[in-house]
Amino acid sequence: MRQDRFLTAILAGIGVLILLSLSLYFIRRVDLTYGAEDTPSGVLRNYIVAMQKRDFERAYTYLADQENKPSLAQFRTPLEGYLYRELSTTAIRIVEESVQGDQATVSVQLLRGQNQPFTTAFRDTQAATLVRQGGAWKITSAPYPYWAYEWYQPEPVKPVMP
Repeated sequence: MRQDRFLTAILAGIGVLILLSLSLYFIRRVDLTYGAEDTPSGVLRNYIVAMQKRDFERAYTYLADQENKPSLAQFRTPLEGYLYRELSTTAIRIVEESVQGDQATVSVQLLRGQNQPFTTAFRDTQAATLVRQGGAWKITSAPYPYWAYEWYQPEPVKPVMP
């Protein structure tokens, strides 16, 4: 009879822990909503929200109009491919904003997790750069995985065969 009470207490404790973890999950769940776009940090935040929501058309509108800007299809390709997993395991927090004229730098802290047991996440502080174009802030670079290396790279020159 004593063992049955002990087992019941263990199962009740496990049940309480499950209920507690589920309630914390739903209470702390962050709703991804767009905010104001009048600051570089606001634009970067909305870009990240668009990426998290997989609204790549909206995310694309935040890119700066510069030489070798990728097309929407070129922008989407890495996001639907090799960056997809990285985006789902990376959290980002805006730390600091620095504006000098029409250029801005936004420092962000990345928390990259692993989808494997017994692995630890690591933190990294990087920067995103923005420029003011037509009165709006536009992104010229952002930390990986919110930015692909091939964007804004010049097309390779193809040799002409005689």
